[in-house]
Amino acid sequence: MSFNRVVHGAILRDLDRFTEALSTLGGGGERRVEQLSAAWDNFQDQLTRHHSGEHSIAWPALRKLGISDGLFTQFDAEHERMAAALESAGEAMRSLRGTPSAERANAAREAVAALRAITAEHLDHEDAELEPFFAEHERTPEMKAMRHEFQREYTLPETGTYFSWLQDGASRDELAGLRHTVPGPVVSIITRIFGGKYRRTIAPAWKGQRAS
Repeated sequence: MSFNRVVHGAILRDLDRFTEALSTLGGGGERRVEQLSAAWDNFQDQLTRHHSGEHSIAWPALRKLGISDGLFTQFDAEHERMAAALESAGEAMRSLRGTPSAERANAAREAVAALRAITAEHLDHEDAELEPFFAEHERTPEMKAMRHEFQREYTLPETGTYFSWLQDGASRDELAGLRHTVPGPVVSIITRIFGGKYRRTIAPAWKGQRAS
């Protein structure tokens, strides 16, 4: 499993958890709304940064390795649909945070579910096209340079949050995929030292809840 697919797993896992949480929120629970809002802020940041990095770092590297412009045109169109759905879901989540109610929780759930459907369609397409390519070209200089550029996009505290997010609820295969790209001791040390913000402010939203 490539690192890219590990990230995709975390994205879909969060969307499933948001959908479940919003389905059972009801009209009260202001503390619960604050927990979900903090988790949403992190999710929106991670998804936005992932796609921004694909455009600025991954696509140029993959072009050098022979991926056609036609495929990137398809991916970019799918990203635009996702960005629009993400904005709609973000507006619904902000509305819920401003005035918690059963009606606004339901609207947020519907917006997140719509985002989930659009996102899954794109990520399935991307995985089908790129996973075999990543496996074949894993050790090329271009791929190594690409991974290095992605690492430079995050400060150590941001990396601690990122690694914590990737591991929260991850499957065994996803955890193995993460450690295949980043040495296990590095993941453990960075998560332990710099993952405190995630553990304090985001992980509580999912305590006791499993993705559907």
